[in-house]
Amino acid sequence: PILVLCLALPSGALGQESPPPPSPPPEAGASATPADQPPVDQPPEQPPAAQPPVDQPPADQPPAGPTAPPAPGSQPPPITPAAPAPAAPSAAPAAPGDAVTDVASTPTREGFLPRLDFYFPEGDLDLRVSRLINKTFFEGQIKYNFVNGDITAFLRYRYYSFRRITQLTVFDSISFPTVEHFSNDFDRVRGVLALAQWPRDYNHRTFLLAEVDRISSNTIDLQFNNNTTNNYVRFGYQIGTPDDPRLNAIVGESRAERQTLFTAVREIGPNGFGLTAAATYAFNFLGGDYRYLKLESEFLKRFDIRNDTFLVSRVHLGTFPYKVQIRSASSVVSPLDQYSIPRSEYFSLDGRDNLKGLKRSHAGADEAHATLEYFFPWFLDAHRDFLRLEWQNWYWILYSGLGTVGFNHQVYTAATGYHPDLGVGFESSVRLRKRYRFFLSGIVARTLKGAGGVEARLSVKSYR
Repeated sequence: PILVLCLALPSGALGQESPPPPSPPPEAGASATPADQPPVDQPPEQPPAAQPPVDQPPADQPPAGPTAPPAPGSQPPPITPAAPAPAAPSAAPAAPGDAVTDVASTPTREGFLPRLDFYFPEGDLDLRVSRLINKTFFEGQIKYNFVNGDITAFLRYRYYSFRRITQLTVFDSISFPTVEHFSNDFDRVRGVLALAQWPRDYNHRTFLLAEVDRISSNTIDLQFNNNTTNNYVRFGYQIGTPDDPRLNAIVGESRAERQTLFTAVREIGPNGFGLTAAATYAFNFLGGDYRYLKLESEFLKRFDIRNDTFLVSRVHLGTFPYKVQIRSASSVVSPLDQYSIPRSEYFSLDGRDNLKGLKRSHAGADEAHATLEYFFPWFLDAHRDFLRLEWQNWYWILYSGLGTVGFNHQVYTAATGYHPDLGVGFESSVRLRKRYRFFLSGIVARTLKGAGGVEARLSVKSYR
């Protein structure tokens, strides 16, 4: 009974002190004091559990390992919120006046403008429209004269391979007498040609051309060339610039030449040069009616005097070392009809690419001429508004030339046969409506031999 009574009594009755009530848990975020430490046999407080990884964790932070569970009966450790991930650095502010655009999403809009050239006072128009599809180049060209009504149409197919450029061209050309004759006579040449080019590098190219021309006419001047065929092959080699139209016409399509007044528009760089030579052989078999061997060469060189002043020289030589005389000289037979050579194949001394001050036509089988063009600027890289055009560059040009032509090799050594030529001109680049760009070229020239008078020429050329 005494034992049962002792067990039933409270512990205070036996002289023992009761333990103090447990202290309330510390507030979140408060640091623990030594009095608040858990008993010795309780495991130490574990670090807070790792938060889920953010999208871009710091590179120097190791991945968090597994967290040990708290001991039974212990208070859970305070949860400290994870530090926010550092924000990505913002883009630098745009400079004042700079427009921020999305290049990938903003389409580039180019104005379409065919290559268009006007020549005055001749009244010639040269229009070319081209398109490159995969490795194939298609081009249509029309040359039209508003004064006489002459028209020539070309259609070209050109294929670019790794080692060779192949071109196939068909054309039809009709010319009429000058407007003052009031005649319905015409001259017509229809033909097809194949041209192959092997570029060795940027400065060396080899050309091979084969062409068949059918010539017909109802004029008295071409009575000997009526209903005839001119078959010929041409081999050429070119050194230097590939962008000169005159040099390219010597080794390629002579009828399709893009005529120019001056050499500066021909994209000849500082101290640039060009040399072209070609040999043409016409045969009187396979339906051909002509026999001749034609040699032609031209050299082009630019000399830079200062950064904005330069001199361009050009020397041209042409001859027929082999030609067959089929008619004797007489008052009714022109020297151009005495040989087995079509009239279109003779060399001409007058024209935009030759002596610019000659008014009367000078043609022959042996020809030589040289020109000098001295360029000095009026203004460069400017933006001058005049006549609703933006004038960007303007060069003044002093021009001189000397040349001769005839039907035998003695013309090269006969000093009396040379025609001196002098002139002054300009060349300017202008812009229309911020989209279309043109070259304006003009010259006033006069030959110093004879009473030919002053010859004025003007051209307008589009470029991209």
